[in-house]
Amino acid sequence: MRLIILALIFVVALVCESLWRLRETTESKRKRILRNLGLACVSAIFVRFAFLPFEVWAADFAARSKFGLLNSFPLTDLVRVALGFVLLEYTLYWWHYLNHRIAFLWRFHNVHHTDLDLDVSTASRFHFGELAFSSIFRVVQILLIGIDVRTFLLFETCVTAFAQFHHSNLRLPERLDSWLTGLIVTPRMHGIHHSIVRDETDSNYGIIFTIWDRVHRSLKLGIPQDEIVIGVPSYRSFEENSLAGLLFIPFRKQRRWELPNGVIPVRKQTSRGSGND
Repeated sequence: MRLIILALIFVVALVCESLWRLRETTESKRKRILRNLGLACVSAIFVRFAFLPFEVWAADFAARSKFGLLNSFPLTDLVRVALGFVLLEYTLYWWHYLNHRIAFLWRFHNVHHTDLDLDVSTASRFHFGELAFSSIFRVVQILLIGIDVRTFLLFETCVTAFAQFHHSNLRLPERLDSWLTGLIVTPRMHGIHHSIVRDETDSNYGIIFTIWDRVHRSLKLGIPQDEIVIGVPSYRSFEENSLAGLLFIPFRKQRRWELPNGVIPVRKQTSRGSGND
């Protein structure tokens, strides 16, 4: 059922972003989707299916043995699920932050950011190394917080669904987008996170809720979408974005954050309205 729901969201997002496009694209959509889904399949075969049983085991163990923070208090089922969901999302914010700040983790997360365009398929573009480390982190999350299997599966489904939504190239009405950003991450907001300007990439770490970025002052809004160049400046080649090229990026010397001509991308001050478009 979970896979069916996520597949339906993927298809709906794919259709909607084709009808209401937020940013112009640089590469064939068909090639990108096949490449990103190909990487997702490789990662799923080698890592996701191998680690998922450990995550489920951790959740089952925490529930049966009353292990973890939430199991230290007499909570109702509803409160336990709600608090568990929020704590999982908050600690995931910090995991995302660490993937940008720790050089070793960035080697693998870099693969996700080297996409030259942004659409719903980018939500599946993760190297198997990143998924392996993320799975280990998820087991730690589950055990320390005290998450049961039901909450874990709910959270996993929601995280993937929201990732598909905010990675999509969907142009929402400006007023609706502004209203939604008060609570959840939107395609405009996450597009800034995938900019080739470094201080924009190092912002907007939230996956579902925007409150963590607001609290920790990592929120960045108000940048015109038609001025955002997606990707990593030192990885601009279409050839490097082949499936084989993506698999080897983490194991090669990482390049400085600069364009091929040595220029470091910066954002010039803009005077255009609110910058939502």
